[in-house]
Amino acid sequence: MGQKPELIQDEWSWREIKEGKLYREFKIDFGSQTATAQKREKDEMKNWSEKIDIQAGRTFAGFGFTLTLQNLRKRLIDGERIELQAVGFNPKPKVVAVELSYGGANEMKMSDRMLEGDRFIIHPKIPAVAKVFVTVPDTQVWLTKFPAGFLRWEGPVAEPNDPIIRVDLVPGTKSGPATSVDKSEAEHSR
Repeated sequence: MGQKPELIQDEWSWREIKEGKLYREFKIDFGSQTATAQKREKDEMKNWSEKIDIQAGRTFAGFGFTLTLQNLRKRLIDGERIELQAVGFNPKPKVVAVELSYGGANEMKMSDRMLEGDRFIIHPKIPAVAKVFVTVPDTQVWLTKFPAGFLRWEGPVAEPNDPIIRVDLVPGTKSGPATSVDKSEAEHSR
């Protein structure tokens, strides 16, 4: 990730191994505007490579959104909704518009502790025609209050039809769901 004069993602990759074999792999080279995907289907590896239209500083993937949310945190908490682009896979690479918004302050249990964070929503803006064929769930990212840092991520791991998973900052026992924090209570506890 670069940050001069703005946050710009350089690359992103993710791979899944099953029974010792590559099952899926997705890669994005933001500089060359190329996204590639590999997915095993019935013992055959299928491949896709696409030239994608990426706007530097406005197009992100994976953890790049967490860093972007850190930079946009104040604007989002103040109620602004910000449209950016995301590179996703189904399994073929696609660039889609996403809307970032603030979802409120939440408490969540992690490793036998209650932690508070701000929840942000990454909502894919799928064209009406495509919604007939694919449903893409929202991704949620929680950031710690001060300083803003990664706390939790929930969403499909790679493709839209993947199960929703949760990644927590603090390892340990099973984590709990996020619950809303009463704003007036939160203000008094600071």
